[in-house]
Amino acid sequence: MHDRAARRKLAAVSFAQHPAGALGPAPPNRDANLLVTGWGYHYTKSVRGIARKETIMQALARIWNGPVGRTGVLMVMAVLLAGCGINTIPTLDERAKAAWSEVLNQYQRRADLIPNLVETVKGFAEQESKVLTDVIEARAKASQVKIPDDILTNKEAFDKFQEAQNNLSGALGRLLVTVERYPDLKSNQNFLALQSQLEGTENRIAIARRDYIAAVRDYNTELRTFPGRLWHMVLYSDLKPMQNFAVSADTMETPKVEF
Repeated sequence: MHDRAARRKLAAVSFAQHPAGALGPAPPNRDANLLVTGWGYHYTKSVRGIARKETIMQALARIWNGPVGRTGVLMVMAVLLAGCGINTIPTLDERAKAAWSEVLNQYQRRADLIPNLVETVKGFAEQESKVLTDVIEARAKASQVKIPDDILTNKEAFDKFQEAQNNLSGALGRLLVTVERYPDLKSNQNFLALQSQLEGTENRIAIARRDYIAAVRDYNTELRTFPGRLWHMVLYSDLKPMQNFAVSADTMETPKVEF
């Protein structure tokens, strides 16, 4: 009862200081006492709300104008943007390029082994000149393929590179089958060392290709799905989907070099 009387008294004072219409028409109510009490309550609540908002704005202004205000706000914004995936596309782009560099590195390693391998085989099976010539020519063609800067997004250049490497793999395979007919060659220490290095290199090539395929898949998927698709349109429109190796089921297995 006392609280209700106090509220009515406060409303009456507020109503006297601010006549009807100053803050808009009071809502209709059959009970005049409830009308005055309700209007005064909402008026008091509005004044408190305005004061609270002004206090918050003043506090924000002090923070912004402070020594670390702008820096702190920018750091918070950077963290929020990072959480939204703004850095995902360039990160995946760099990862795919690094994986491609490893593919090239392992193919070059194989190419460096071939001259010694051919010379060793020639010493025991010189009559296999056609097979040896095929390997030498395939290696030369693979080494002569130009690798443009945009090869990862240039389908024609990428397919040409892959075809040359596949041809070299086929020529090497035929050479290794030929070796089976020469027991003395298979027991030669120099040949055994080259055999081990070639087998290890073929395994590394398979792993490098697998890692590149996975990296490109993640990168291309990010470009085509949300929110990556949005960031691609807004910030990274110069980046294009990358080419990938055409992989069949049997090539997913680690190749084995048998003698």
